[in-house]
Amino acid sequence: MMGFLFRFASPQAFYRLAGQIIPWLVGMGTLLTLVGLWIGFFIAPTDAQQGEGYRIIFLHVPASWMSMIIFMAMALWSFLGLTFKTRLSGMMTSALAPTGAIFAFLSLWTGAMWGKPMWGAWWVWDARLTSELILFFLYLGYIALTSAIDNPARRDKAGSIWSLVGSINVPIIYFSVIWWNTLHQGASVSVTKAPSMAHQMLIAMLLMTLAFWAYSIAIAFYRVRTIILQREYDAHWVQSLPEAQ
Repeated sequence: MMGFLFRFASPQAFYRLAGQIIPWLVGMGTLLTLVGLWIGFFIAPTDAQQGEGYRIIFLHVPASWMSMIIFMAMALWSFLGLTFKTRLSGMMTSALAPTGAIFAFLSLWTGAMWGKPMWGAWWVWDARLTSELILFFLYLGYIALTSAIDNPARRDKAGSIWSLVGSINVPIIYFSVIWWNTLHQGASVSVTKAPSMAHQMLIAMLLMTLAFWAYSIAIAFYRVRTIILQREYDAHWVQSLPEAQ
């Protein structure tokens, strides 16, 4: 198993693997998005307390989940890069950051759209909202930091340290509704409790989550292929690729 994983730690092997997987992920993500939005906006029942406005959760909740998951993935790749000195690790971390920033922004934006009718304000300095905003700034900070360093090795190391330190904020986001008195509602879905929503709502949310997963992996693989071409341009195997001509 470890041999299989280390085999694809090579930029050359991963470049080819990612190219084969991307079309499948794009097709899967498109289908899941269409079905998830259809169920969420046209089939799921109206919420008894929040009315039709609650339907924003089918974008807000999966986007919030992905913003946290992607940063933790960046921290994992950073750990592998610092531990095993794999070149692919820094490339994957760089490829994930813009997508994570987009999801963090989408989480904040849809949260504001949800909060205005429910709380009467676009923004409150709630513990979860504030920690999610910090996550967004961590993404922007990572992008700014790595963009300011020309040397790839130094850039990857600085970005890895930033990601590992910043990952401390992710459990703060997740547990904020438990640790502090907050306006934000608790978890919509729990692995330890039965879901508190209609099954159509749950299905739509899970489908949208899978769609966001597929999109995130596809766009990260597409972006890392571009980074590999840029960094490995002088390698013979890159020179032989049609897209490098």
